[in-house]
Amino acid sequence: MATPLTSPAGGMPPLITSVSEFEKAIAEILSGTGPIAIDAERASGYRYSQRAYLIQIKRTEGGSHLIDPIAVGPTSLWSKLGSELEDQEWIIHASTQDLPCLREVGLQPKILFDTELGGRIAGCERVGLGPLCEALLDISLAKEHSAVDWSMRPLRDEWLNYAALDVEVLIELRNAVSDLLEAQGKLEWAMEDFAAIIKAPPAPPKKDPWRRTSGMHKIRDRQTLAIIKELWSARDRFAAEIDLSPGRVFNDEVLIEIATKRPQLSEMERVITRRGRSANPPIKSWHQLIEDVLDAPASEYPELRVASTGLPPIKMWRDKSPFAYARLTHARAAIGELSIELAIPAENLISPESVRRVCWPEPNIELNSEQQLDQVEDTLMDLGARHWQIDAVALALSKAILEREPIPVAIVETPIEEGPVE
Repeated sequence: MATPLTSPAGGMPPLITSVSEFEKAIAEILSGTGPIAIDAERASGYRYSQRAYLIQIKRTEGGSHLIDPIAVGPTSLWSKLGSELEDQEWIIHASTQDLPCLREVGLQPKILFDTELGGRIAGCERVGLGPLCEALLDISLAKEHSAVDWSMRPLRDEWLNYAALDVEVLIELRNAVSDLLEAQGKLEWAMEDFAAIIKAPPAPPKKDPWRRTSGMHKIRDRQTLAIIKELWSARDRFAAEIDLSPGRVFNDEVLIEIATKRPQLSEMERVITRRGRSANPPIKSWHQLIEDVLDAPASEYPELRVASTGLPPIKMWRDKSPFAYARLTHARAAIGELSIELAIPAENLISPESVRRVCWPEPNIELNSEQQLDQVEDTLMDLGARHWQIDAVALALSKAILEREPIPVAIVETPIEEGPVE
């Protein structure tokens, strides 16, 4: 049975809330040795922004520190800390979640070790911080405060204790994951993935995000669609202005209800006030948006459906391109077998989108097997696959795309994803 870890070994560190305290913490961190363990707490689901509301840092002989970036403010000390440690490895669990908010304050790692991704590549069944610590360190962490509102002030002691535990054994966990990867001959694979995370550009904004409103599938007319678009955009602007999650201003269910029923101002105010969590929302302005849409010519309404720039949904492949569908069934079956053989989740072995992209074009039947392999390798490289991924899957994919008859659906329906490629 795993040993419970209920508090940091040296006691809960004090919360740093001033520049002078931060300067002392930086001096202590820089006096330490080796990599730094770092974590951040955001207020996802509560706030519009994805900023950090608490940053935790621990380093061997450099202490454990809880820093309130809101109280400390946007000081240049963040960049100083980052530059002083840029030649050191930064250990982060599930780094893609925390890197944007760390970069926002001025912390930009150059060398990364992601314990969550490392655990995936090592074939660990459960890769959350708690389960991974249990499996590899025989330590259990309390995780009961994972979904609290970290933007609240003052921060509660039990929350801070929970946050300090997130980095308490992160260095030890990194070493255990590294040892496991090295024993499996996968450490270089993981390091290549970590480096790719650091170099990855920010994700581009999604086109027409309002079309992702929950319940949109019920809408059948362009006028209602236009109301949804205007209300969604108005809600988003207001949410950004007051830094509140849009769903807490009013959720998508309310948005769809208002757009379809088009209530009078008093009823609209009652619905939003009763089911929303924002103070003094501009309901009159929002109601006027509905009136403006109703007065606008139909030519200004958005189209019900927009042409996709990506590949068609998988369920359409059988009819649109039977040969592409056949190739995909064989490709996904081959990736599934490799996933088991290498003990790596299929989505970490190679992205599902890359597999679809390799399978969709008609293959050049004049190419010999070596040329076909080269073409698959070039395609995967253009799609951003890592060298180790290409080495692992290219041969299997180059054989699969020459198939003309599909594998029965019952064999491959689990690996094949539904939905278009964005």
